[in-house]
Amino acid sequence: MQWGKLIYDKIYAWVKIAIAMLPNLVVAVLVLVLFVLIARLVKKLAFRLVSRLSDSPALAGLFSSVTYFLVFFIGLFIALDVLKLDKTVSSLLAGAGIIGLALGFAFQDLTANFISGIYITFRKPFEVGHQIETNGFTGTVENIQLRSTTLRTIDGLHVLIPNKDIFQKPIINHSLTPERRVSLTFNAPINNEQTAYARELIQRELSDLPHIASYKPCKVLFSNIDGANVKITVSCWVNNENVDIYDDTMHTLIKDVITVLKQNKLV
Repeated sequence: MQWGKLIYDKIYAWVKIAIAMLPNLVVAVLVLVLFVLIARLVKKLAFRLVSRLSDSPALAGLFSSVTYFLVFFIGLFIALDVLKLDKTVSSLLAGAGIIGLALGFAFQDLTANFISGIYITFRKPFEVGHQIETNGFTGTVENIQLRSTTLRTIDGLHVLIPNKDIFQKPIINHSLTPERRVSLTFNAPINNEQTAYARELIQRELSDLPHIASYKPCKVLFSNIDGANVKITVSCWVNNENVDIYDDTMHTLIKDVITVLKQNKLV
């Protein structure tokens, strides 16, 4: 009989508390439902806003999901507070902090890549289609994700570079560099009387060089004397529409200089 009375008293106490908490429970449920609806609305607005600021659907999806869960957890904590579960709220906050700290240490490289990807997306040091040079690779940007960037090199290879490495290393964006200097230095066995003639011949030969900037003609300078040889530096500014232009211009520059000097018996 004593056990039955104890069980009855316990159940009676629970029912009494449940009836007393029923209005709070109804309010808590309504608060939670309201914040779920608000979270969905905020998620859509955040997705549209980020989509206007950035061309990355992945970034827009990430920000919209973060805002959704942020609003949802605010509503959850308010609902728990209405139910007078203050200790539960404190435990959830403490647990979330510990879990976040542990995940931060465990996935610090992944987190660094995501943060770098967000920076690249917003600051746009390069975009899809740009030709860049970074981390020892040169190629065309084919895809920019939150974790990595895909390059198609001049050899036709696809390279995935973590965004953290791109963020921490220098980047040369050839697509944002309209002109590039091509320089060739070599020695020639010419004497003092031949220098002016050699300079005139080289400048005339290079006047029709392809891709040369029209308002920056090629320069021929004598930079040093090495015994019986004179050190000659030839520099030109070429249009930098494509990274291959530099290699093609250097090839043509060497070929034309050697040809004109041999034809005139200066080498």
